Amino acid sequence: MPRESLKDKITRAKKIVKALKTAYPDAKCSLNFKNIHQLMVATILSAQCTDERVNIVTKDLFKKYRSVKEFAEVGIKQLEKDIHSTGFYKNKAKSIKRSAQQLLEYHNGSIPRTLDELVKLAGVGRKTGSVVLGAGYGLTEGIVVDTHVIRISNLLKLTNHKDALKIEKELMTILPKKDWIIFTHLLIDHGRAVCIARRPDCPNCTLKNLCPSAKISL
Repeated sequence: MPRESLKDKITRAKKIVKALKTAYPDAKCSLNFKNIHQLMVATILSAQCTDERVNIVTKDLFKKYRSVKEFAEVGIKQLEKDIHSTGFYKNKAKSIKRSAQQLLEYHNGSIPRTLDELVKLAGVGRKTGSVVLGAGYGLTEGIVVDTHVIRISNLLKLTNHKDALKIEKELMTILPKKDWIIFTHLLIDHGRAVCIARRPDCPNCTLKNLCPSAKISL
């Protein structure tokens, strides 16, 4: 199979996004939140945890702590108990409490609107920061690369990297910036519904004619 040129890959990527938008017209962030700080907390909790579990935990968590100040002041042991079922609860509790303190100390309790400022907060890496900017503010600085994006973008041969940062940089050269935010949500929905890790439904996949991996398996 001849190597695909960048131009052809860009053209194919546009077709992929168009097909996925048709298949998943309501694709969006699946974390529940009512303000940007809640989104940040939920995203921190989502590390190594399903969004479904996070939404169960935050339903009570966000009723109990209603402001950045309350998260900054809660006792760490209590917070650990509140989020225990999301896993890695000690580190997550420390990050949530410390980041709230930093928001009060350096940002008057508001959530920054740039990735450079966000990643300076405890527990906020590039992925979390991009989620906050994209789902919270509708701002685009990067592409959120989670396990679905890593797996499916490789299957689609949009990249051959396994490292999240390298994948993000490559996708940013292939996809138009206007699609950077939605692309992640589309792949997550597709990964949950059709391109399931252990049993992908290639024959019924809307991308089967655009996916080199599907052609191999059909």
